Amino acid sequence: MSSTETGAVGGVSPLRAVVEVVARALVDNPGSVKVTETERRGMTVLELSTAPGDMGKIIGRQGRTAAALRMMVALTAEKHGKRAQLDIKD
Repeated sequence: MSSTETGAVGGVSPLRAVVEVVARALVDNPGSVKVTETERRGMTVLELSTAPGDMGKIIGRQGRTAAALRMMVALTAEKHGKRAQLDIKD
């Protein structure tokens, strides 16, 4: 099965790709965006970190941007038959 059949792009999971693309579009310093992916209790856990000055842009007003990012992760995971969670690290 090729990477396009599994949904992975260049060896990056679709969940990680979604978070990276959106986070890089939001921040002033896209090179500082880092997404790590781990498995915990049968769930994929994505950890997003960025430059301290860009953290407010990731969180958004009253956490709306962060909530939208988490919703996109959950929907993407569901589409691929997985469970996932996004943690935003300061």
